[in-house]
Amino acid sequence: MNKLEKVLYTAKAHTTGGRDGMSRSSDGRLEVRLSRPGTRAPAPTGAALRAGWSACFESAMEFVARNMKISLPADHAVDAEVDLGPEGGASAWRLAST
Repeated sequence: MNKLEKVLYTAKAHTTGGRDGMSRSSDGRLEVRLSRPGTRAPAPTGAALRAGWSACFESAMEFVARNMKISLPADHAVDAEVDLGPEGGASAWRLAST
């Protein structure tokens, strides 16, 4: 496993029941029931929650812009797409985000 030289933040979650389960953050501020992709269940999928990375990325851009004294447009935004699929056989999976 790769280790970061300096860890700035660690997020932890506990999930039970897999894609049809529950997920809760270690600080208790997020607790959500999950559903499988393609179902009509009134709950988000795990992939939809991963799209929250866009919020983190946008905040990182704002931080860097402030430090570089660059003004971002008032309507700046980040669109996220998360893909999950097999790679190199049935036992390997890859998560890609853009």
